[in-house]
Amino acid sequence: MAIWQVKRLGPADLIDFRGMNALFGTAFEDAQTWGANPPSDTYAADLLGKDHVFALAATKADSVVGALVAYELPKFESERSEVYIYDLAVAESHRRQGIATALIERLCSLAAERGAWVVYVQADYGDDPAVALYTKLGAREDVMHFDIPVRMAQRSD
Repeated sequence: MAIWQVKRLGPADLIDFRGMNALFGTAFEDAQTWGANPPSDTYAADLLGKDHVFALAATKADSVVGALVAYELPKFESERSEVYIYDLAVAESHRRQGIATALIERLCSLAAERGAWVVYVQADYGDDPAVALYTKLGAREDVMHFDIPVRMAQRSD
């Protein structure tokens, strides 16, 4: 039996929400983004209450040691949806214990309950542990990713 447990966060889980964000800041080496302007409790509770938002935390002794955030995306070509893993991290001291796999398995279960047909995730070149994990769990597709600025109309070409 694991010494940690995986749970889906809901509106009342604000302490674990804050722990999840702190973990992301540490794991992604970007504490400024994840901690400088934290969302209010009202915003966080509203976000955690949305059916299409999945915030999963692996906790051990009241600490978040792993976390996953995903979104269900309804499709237009047919009556189905996909679930996109947006963020996934495990505390360095708890890696190689199956936590990331357990988080993804729990997400897949939740996605199946909602009738989603696939869960997908992107990984960065050079992030070999993530690529190995995702390769173990699913089929790889090589795609390109582009960030398009919201204010692209103000750009001069």
